[in-house]
Amino acid sequence: MLSQQDEKAECSLRSVGCPMTSSNAYHSPGAGSSDDLNGLDILFVEDSRSVGVAVKTLLEFSGAHVAGPAATAAEAERLLSKHSPDVALVDFHLRGGELAYGLIARLHDQDVPVIVVSGLGMAELPLVKAAAILQKPFSEAQLLASLRPFTNATRFGEKVF
Repeated sequence: MLSQQDEKAECSLRSVGCPMTSSNAYHSPGAGSSDDLNGLDILFVEDSRSVGVAVKTLLEFSGAHVAGPAATAAEAERLLSKHSPDVALVDFHLRGGELAYGLIARLHDQDVPVIVVSGLGMAELPLVKAAAILQKPFSEAQLLASLRPFTNATRFGEKVF
């Protein structure tokens, strides 16, 4: 059963044409091409399975390599121990009421820029070190726009924080 927050995010992703299957027939013109994020390595942390699948599909369609979605900080830490990403996309409110403060701090300490995603508790977010904040529901175009600077930085060996 999806929470109201997850249903809103899923509906938002669907409404802008987020690909929900391997077919790109749902891809809306102008929202992004299959190489917008080419080569970008993303750690993706999201506790909603349906949102996680939709966003991962979009990111991979856009050329990114995606580790995740991880539903908890512990799962994210396991993925992080295997590989250091170019950027992390982290839902602030994780499974079981867990908040991502510790995970975000560890990513920051490892020089991994973090884009924080949240649908609730936005007042808490100024306390985290984030390269960007996306509020759910967000559009496909907003998501891709928040990640593009990291693709360019990766290509040119720069850091974006």
